[in-house]
Amino acid sequence: MTLDDIKRPIEKEMADFEPFFRKKLKSPNSLLSIVTNYLLRRKGKQMRPMLTFLAAKATGEISEATYAAATLIELLHTATLVHDDVVDETYQRRGQFSVNAIWNSKVAVLVGDFFLARGLQISLETNQYDVLRIVSDAVSEISEGELFQIEHARKLDITEETYFEVIRKKTATLIAACTKSGAHSTKSSPEVVEAMYQYGMNLGIAFQIKDDIFDFEKSDLLGKPSGNDIKERKITLPLIYALSNAGKKEASEMMKLISKRYKEDETAAKATEFVIAHGGIEYARKKMMEYAEQSKRCLDILPDSDAKSSLCAIVDYNMSRKK
Repeated sequence: MTLDDIKRPIEKEMADFEPFFRKKLKSPNSLLSIVTNYLLRRKGKQMRPMLTFLAAKATGEISEATYAAATLIELLHTATLVHDDVVDETYQRRGQFSVNAIWNSKVAVLVGDFFLARGLQISLETNQYDVLRIVSDAVSEISEGELFQIEHARKLDITEETYFEVIRKKTATLIAACTKSGAHSTKSSPEVVEAMYQYGMNLGIAFQIKDDIFDFEKSDLLGKPSGNDIKERKITLPLIYALSNAGKKEASEMMKLISKRYKEDETAAKATEFVIAHGGIEYARKKMMEYAEQSKRCLDILPDSDAKSSLCAIVDYNMSRKK
């Protein structure tokens, strides 16, 4: 299935969502309006609202609560990206300039704060207290995950257990919030809501593993891996596995190389060779497949429908995507 095929059961809702979302972000402040319009123009695949609507349609009838949930999550996601670009001093995202690059970090932080505040207002205006609780829990987890990663990255002591805890909090929690809030918006039973939460959690973990594999695969026009994670001293699953399967001396030399902050391209190239030689990519793919299958099994509780088929197809789409 293509992404367009996946969206087909919620085609109307996704078309209605964009003007609904824009309307909720209107502000008399001219600078805020300019930055908001810039962010809306560079929107990506809109996976999060798509997951929210599909989860709702697969479990019941889409309602105003579903739109409120999708809006709140998209606001949170956008605010997180804007703030992350400031924290990481990133000036480009998907080939486009970040808010802090065009304006400055102060503007970026304040715009991110506005998005967060607007999400809270929408929840209160529509009495979506349960959805607010789901999303607030996700915000808390994401923040903890970021700090947890920073704490361990400084010491370069990321184990496989630590890695999964980080990606569960940083990535999977928000995807799980999409599917959980979508099911909750249809007044589904606690069992169905929990199943949809677990579906999103497993999908999110598989999604992040796929991203981490990309870092060690040929990705640019020159056919070279990006090596960005290594340059940022991020220890991800392919490298963790390779380190555990290499000899003690070889693993120690690789960690010393990564800990140095010069010759980053050379270090990334050597780390990639090391990961490939010690089966890191194959192991990461195996783990990704395991989480993908767990995600699909969570859908067994749902009756057959086009929306359920699309939720299943998203899992396959993630595993086969090229970027």
